[in-house]
Amino acid sequence: MTKVILPELGEGIEQATISFWFVQEGQRVNEKDDLVELTTDKATFNLPSPCSGVLTQIFFREGDTVNIGEVLAIIEEE
Repeated sequence: MTKVILPELGEGIEQATISFWFVQEGQRVNEKDDLVELTTDKATFNLPSPCSGVLTQIFFREGDTVNIGEVLAIIEEE
């Protein structure tokens, strides 16, 4: 089980908003594939998957605001 955590995004940025999930719960994802699109007040960026496996749980939905260090999702590695 791998936790997908919102990483540090730069100086002064403490949170981001989920714009779009490229993968839904139950779908397989490969390491480095785009997992989720995030928006801050300064930029929009894609967060890649940290591993290959099945996305088993998403904790935040599109439009939700997430703080740095929070768990976005869980991937069960295969």
